[in-house]
Amino acid sequence: MYSRVVSGCLLVLFLLGCKNEKNDKVAEEGIKQPNIIFIMSDDHAYQAISAYGHGLNNTPNIDRIANEGAIFNSGFVNNSICAPSRAAMLTGKHSFVNGKVDNIRAYDWDQENFAKTLQRNGYQTALVGKIHLDGLPQGFDYSNVLPGQGHYYAPDFIENGVKKTYPGYVTHVTTDIALDWLDNKREKDRPFLLLYHQKAPHRTWMPEEKYFTLFDDETFTPPSNFFDEYEGRPAAAKHEMGIYKDMDVVYDLKMLDKEKEIKTKYRGMFQRQYNRMTEEQKAAWDAYYDPIIKEFKAKKPQGKDLALWKYNRYMKDYLRTIQSVDDGVGQVLDYLKENGLEENTIVVYTSDQGFYLGEHGWFDKRFMYEESFRTPILMKYPKEIKPGTVVDGLVQNIDFAPTFLDYAGVDIDESIQGESLRKLVKGEASEWRDALYYTYYEFPGEHHVKRHYGVRTDRYKLIHFYYDLDEWELYDLEKDPSEMHNVYNDPAYAEVREEMHVQLEAMRTKYGDSDVLNQEHLDRFLKAKGLSK
Repeated sequence: MYSRVVSGCLLVLFLLGCKNEKNDKVAEEGIKQPNIIFIMSDDHAYQAISAYGHGLNNTPNIDRIANEGAIFNSGFVNNSICAPSRAAMLTGKHSFVNGKVDNIRAYDWDQENFAKTLQRNGYQTALVGKIHLDGLPQGFDYSNVLPGQGHYYAPDFIENGVKKTYPGYVTHVTTDIALDWLDNKREKDRPFLLLYHQKAPHRTWMPEEKYFTLFDDETFTPPSNFFDEYEGRPAAAKHEMGIYKDMDVVYDLKMLDKEKEIKTKYRGMFQRQYNRMTEEQKAAWDAYYDPIIKEFKAKKPQGKDLALWKYNRYMKDYLRTIQSVDDGVGQVLDYLKENGLEENTIVVYTSDQGFYLGEHGWFDKRFMYEESFRTPILMKYPKEIKPGTVVDGLVQNIDFAPTFLDYAGVDIDESIQGESLRKLVKGEASEWRDALYYTYYEFPGEHHVKRHYGVRTDRYKLIHFYYDLDEWELYDLEKDPSEMHNVYNDPAYAEVREEMHVQLEAMRTKYGDSDVLNQEHLDRFLKAKGLSK
């Protein structure tokens, strides 16, 4: 009997000794691990957050995160398309390492992600909303996610593997599920990680009734390069994401006339979205949009007038969906404050990538040009981050995973390619990266954006477009922030060009990318689409 007791005690001591050393240190010093709420929206341009100062809209609740914490002026993604960006966020690794290079290839949930690591180290974890990665999410005690892109009205969700439909508007439903988990489903004596991810403002920008008339009295002036002719940029000229040429007046701009006289390629797709509404919702929708449809059919705008009409219709609906996102952020921040959780909770707001709001005449993302490469990042943590902090260092979405692990006091695996932002945001980083690496693979595909990779420093950007063309572009972002002038062949930039080529190769070596990998990804992509030779 005595020997069993001794053996049992030794086993317990052995198991305790196997705990993560950093966690032991946290326990010994009495440091409470912070809660983490990671808010991600979809396609939310930094230009459409008022804290960034572009004046398009007002996002007071998202701005609260910046005002009470930090705003990052140089936040970027590794691959500007939904699923690959989210895979990089979860793993802290570039697309060519985690395997999710495009929206088509399956994501391997069996690989490590930061939620799994936190879960093993005492955190209770939840994922709510959009993740756009097929399969049952791993690393989460609770998941309730949108399948695929999700729907704005009567959205389907998959709760712990079980599909169900919720009445209502997707942004509110997502927020309600997140708040319910915070209030009723978590254990109140343990640290938590909540990934609270909104669908909006993803295409097709269907606003809720509350905001139908918001911006009705506004006429938005397009960016100065709205009528870009892409001189010296052949890859940009071959796009299929122009507001004037490619934006569908029914699918994107809601001109679903009852007479069915407006016939477009994607009319049926939007009809199915409309059909998800209740009769009451349809009545409210029709009361607002039918007069706009009638006026559009009567005026029949053409040419430049049509381009400007499309731009304003797009901007208004896009910004309206963001207003609902901002409301949800406010509800979550208020919950933290009202329940005594504010001081010990890290809150991050970001998007899976940036978005074009008329720059170069475009909507959508994908290109390495600034508006889609750059993403908003705002973070608050009252225990460490001073209100009003401004961070200018080059930051990328592969940095989220190591940042959360660092704050939690958990070892960061050497395979993670990102860097913790903790010292940077506190102003204590003696050294920081001087360049960022980018890749994009999904061609041939939607929007016709060519395959490319590139490097960006604080001033210059070098891009290589490849596969069915071989084009190089170089931009001086200080003199040409709108990226209108490709100076790759300008003799005045010969020395800069050579330096950027050296920087590019150094980045590819550092992260493990190569032309061989590019060819492997291309072969798999073409095979998946039935296009292999």
